[in-house]
Amino acid sequence: MHDDGSMRIISLQSGSNGNCIYVEADGVRLLFDAGISGSTAAERLAQHGRDIRKIDALIISHDHSDHIRSAGIFQRKYGIPLQVTSRTLAAAQSRCSLGKLSEVHHFRSGSTIRFGSVTVQTVPTPHDSDDGVVFIVDDGRKRLGIMTDLGHVFQDLGRLIASCDAVLLESNYDPVMLANGPYPRYLKERIKGPRGHISNREAAELLGHASGSRLQWAFIGHLSEQNNSPDVAMKTHREVHGCRMDVRVASRYAVSDVMCV
Repeated sequence: MHDDGSMRIISLQSGSNGNCIYVEADGVRLLFDAGISGSTAAERLAQHGRDIRKIDALIISHDHSDHIRSAGIFQRKYGIPLQVTSRTLAAAQSRCSLGKLSEVHHFRSGSTIRFGSVTVQTVPTPHDSDDGVVFIVDDGRKRLGIMTDLGHVFQDLGRLIASCDAVLLESNYDPVMLANGPYPRYLKERIKGPRGHISNREAAELLGHASGSRLQWAFIGHLSEQNNSPDVAMKTHREVHGCRMDVRVASRYAVSDVMCV
């Protein structure tokens, strides 16, 4: 792998239908979450000249199936070591069949995982999973935040975003679309409640507050299919922070370009 000092990020997919993010930095190749099929991940990486069999670790954020359901396939088919908290793994195994796992490394939520010169800081979230975290990837030069399934705008979230050079940030729902949409009331309450997801406006305000910091660009991700759309999300972001921030949508359906920082 040619390394010019940049950190490279590819969103393979982002949404409740499955999440998987690829990051390479200083010769280290990492996947975050395994909510899409192994063949889809391999194919989308290959579109950008990356080999899934050369991934150094698969790191899981939390136990919901759209983030972990294919972890066993990724490991058995492609030989990728798994990094996960013990509580997350236990919760996931009770709700979906991961199959036999052979190479599992446990980290504690709030700890930092090291891969050579690259560190992955894990930050606990109030999302309604058993032991969920978000991530800050740091290669000593650049910092990337991978921040979805947040629960609510918890203390220090804004500071963490402003400490990054780039971020993939949840922008899950539009409040009007959620209120008028087809979901039952309990699910609407869960989504907008303190252990659910953050809205377009909350995400936009977080990015607006980070304007002028080291943050260069943002993916907005985990957009709801029923309660949001890329156009609605981008409109809200433009209303809040204008063109001060380079913002792009991480698709529910397709692989992104290779983004550099």
